[in-house]
Amino acid sequence: MHTLADLFGLPPIDRLHHERTQRIHALIRPGSQPPPGTSTAADYCLAHHSLEGAEAAARAGDAATFDWYVAHPDAGATTSSIPTAVGSRMVVAPNLADLPRSPISETPYYVLGPGTEPAQPHLRSLAADAYASAARAGFGNLLAAHAVVLCLLRTKNLGETLDSWAISRLPGTVFMDHVDDPVVLARDLIHEAGHNWLNDALAATGSKISDTTHFHSPWKQTMRPAFGFLHACWAFPLTMLFTAHTLNSTTGDLHRFLTAYLDQQRSLLAGTAPDHARALELINDDRLHHRLAAALHQALAL
Repeated sequence: MHTLADLFGLPPIDRLHHERTQRIHALIRPGSQPPPGTSTAADYCLAHHSLEGAEAAARAGDAATFDWYVAHPDAGATTSSIPTAVGSRMVVAPNLADLPRSPISETPYYVLGPGTEPAQPHLRSLAADAYASAARAGFGNLLAAHAVVLCLLRTKNLGETLDSWAISRLPGTVFMDHVDDPVVLARDLIHEAGHNWLNDALAATGSKISDTTHFHSPWKQTMRPAFGFLHACWAFPLTMLFTAHTLNSTTGDLHRFLTAYLDQQRSLLAGTAPDHARALELINDDRLHHRLAAALHQALAL
C-alpha cells in the first residue's frame, strides 16, 4: 500500500454499495425500475436513511411519512446538500437532546426525513472547509464514500473532549461534536469515515471476526473483542497520518493541540503491534488484511 488511494480502494466495497442500494430501493418501491448505471456510495448512504425512515413510519402507522420516503429514495438530501471537495454532502445540526435512541443503536442517531433542515450557513462552511482539508491530505476518496451525511452536534472549545460516532445501520453517516476549526473537524471526519469503511470492507469481503478473542485496548484501557480492537487500530492510525501531514500548515494553539494529539497517539499505538498481528490472523481476506496492516505500520513509522 504505497498511497492512501491504494489503502481505501477496495472493489468489493463498490459492489456492496451498488447491490445493497438496489435491494433497498426494490424493498421500498417494489415493482419500480432501478435507475440506470451503478449506484454510488452516496446513493447507498441515503438509501439506508430512507429504509430506516420508512420502517419507522410503517411501524407507527404513519402513511404520509411512509409515502414520502417511497417518493424520496434519497431521503430528500439531493435538494438540500452542499457542494464540497469530495462531492455533495448533507450537513445537519440536530439537537442532541432530541435524537432518538432505539434498539438499532446504543448511541443517539438521526435519520433524514421530511422535516430535515440543513445546518446553519457557518456550519455548512465549516464542514466544506473540513472536507477540503481532508482531501488535500489524501483522504478525499475515504470521505467521498464514507462520510456522506454529517450530523454536527455540540459546539465545544479546543482541548475539550469531543464525542463522535457512527452506527452500522446508517453507513456513510457520521455524528460528531466540533470546534470552530476545519482541521480538527477533518481529523474526526476521517476517524468516523474509517469506521464506516471498515464495516463495509468486512461485509463486502465476507469477513467474520470471532467475538471470543479479546485484546488490550490502550484507548479504552480494557480488554476488547477483536472487532473493536481492529477498528481502533485502523481509525486512530488514519487520524495520525492526517495530523502528521497537516502539522506543518498550522500555527499557535492549533499546532500545539495537534502536536500533543499526535504524541499521545504514538504512545498509545506503540504497544499494539504484537496484538494487532495476532488479531489480523482472524481476517481471512488478504486484501483487507494487507490494508489494515499497512495503516498501522505507516502510523508507527511517524
